[in-house]
Amino acid sequence: MRSVLPLTLQVKLDSLDCRVHRGGHGWDYGAAGRVLTALTALRKFTSTSSSRERTGFDRGLLPPMMLGAVLNPVNSSILSVSLVPIGVAFGAPPSQTAWLVSALYLATAIGQPVVGRLVDLYGARPLYLVGAGLTGIAGVLGMLAPNLGVLIAARVVLGFGTCAGYPAAMALIRGEARRTGRDSPAGVLTALAVATQTIAVIGPPLGGLLIGLGGWRTTLAVNIPLSLACLALGAWRLPRTERREGRAALDFPGMAAFAVMLVSLLLFLMNPRADGWYLPVLTVVSAAGLVLWERRVADPFLDVRVLAGNLPLLATYGRALLAFTASYVFVYGYTQWMQQGRGLSASTAGLLQLPVFATAVVVSITTGRREQPRGKLLAGAVSVIVACGLMLTLHGSSPIWLLVLIALVFGIPQGLNNLALQNSVYRQADPERIASSSGLLRTFGYLGAIIASAAQGAFFTHRADTAGLHGLTWFMLAIGVLLFALTVADRSLGRNAERGPAAEADDADR
Repeated sequence: MRSVLPLTLQVKLDSLDCRVHRGGHGWDYGAAGRVLTALTALRKFTSTSSSRERTGFDRGLLPPMMLGAVLNPVNSSILSVSLVPIGVAFGAPPSQTAWLVSALYLATAIGQPVVGRLVDLYGARPLYLVGAGLTGIAGVLGMLAPNLGVLIAARVVLGFGTCAGYPAAMALIRGEARRTGRDSPAGVLTALAVATQTIAVIGPPLGGLLIGLGGWRTTLAVNIPLSLACLALGAWRLPRTERREGRAALDFPGMAAFAVMLVSLLLFLMNPRADGWYLPVLTVVSAAGLVLWERRVADPFLDVRVLAGNLPLLATYGRALLAFTASYVFVYGYTQWMQQGRGLSASTAGLLQLPVFATAVVVSITTGRREQPRGKLLAGAVSVIVACGLMLTLHGSSPIWLLVLIALVFGIPQGLNNLALQNSVYRQADPERIASSSGLLRTFGYLGAIIASAAQGAFFTHRADTAGLHGLTWFMLAIGVLLFALTVADRSLGRNAERGPAAEADDADR
């Protein structure tokens, strides 16, 4: 019987050349050689497959990411066509039903960075699933609400539930970039931008359809199947986060100071009056306390030192405030004017917003692969200015084609601004705080929504007439000019596209 000698396998994967050496006794291509050849071929196949899995973005994450991200923008706009029937059902005036909108804004503006920080610390999966569960609970509460107070409470729960989707999605994208060692595909960020901004335009026509089918309660009940879908997809596709040793403790005092600061500021902006003087004072005091506390704590909720030193990121937040203010002025103010100033029905006004969505999707998809934000922001600001010029020509009998043209033009900034802002935060934020930084971006967006709401109240004193629309348009025009000027002056925008995970890895190696 021949002795068994040590075998050395030399494999050339590119040519599938397998050689079996047996000491000094020559070549033996017997059973062992055939087995090794087969194993080599299997190894090449599995190695190629696993390498593809290791180095490519996990596309299975897209369905839960997209669905979770659309919950908040859809719910923020779907209510616009149901405020009137809700007021009729409960005998509530517009001043009371307006709290249904404000409640969601308040909860979301506070919840986005808080939940984002929790995502940074504990991973996307648990916060995503908790948020999906809260969304379903809010849907049940809203569907069964016996009075306006319960309905407002349901909207608060809905705000906290839906604010987990976007920070979780940004954290997952950053995590995939870290896992693969290269930038995530530009199409992923583009799809997220479409989901979080342009999809909001579907809210009014979708709300009108649901109300026609089952009344205003269906606009809340629709969150029940959406919640179940998120729970199923999240449990199935989202990766489990390994618990890290030495995980930072939650900064509850910092979160509380941030919440007080934001609530007092938003309450004042929603109803700026002389007798509410204490609200801006409380805002300043709580902001000062927040800064002092965050500078002392070891692991702050908002790292004010890093944030203060990251001027490009602060500039991005400022541009987000301007861009979202203009967007919400148009989505709500222009829609109200079409109903009261132009005399169109709610369903027709909702349908005339669809060109905004169509243009925004086309623009986002077309420009999504170009990561440079400066050009997008400049084009978006110019489009806002052009749209305002067209709106200043509107009157009570303006033709439909002009309304469609305005919607088409305003779809351009809807598709460009959010994509550029999102890419900027992705490049500028600390990778370890990407979720909370992304949540803070949404906070500035909803702060813009509150400013837009206050502006509409100032210009539409009794009804949304043409004179009020023109005053609102001049306000929006000033915002567009300021957005253009701030973008031109910011030289850091030209460097954003260069700061990706690959560049960060190079810096780490050096």
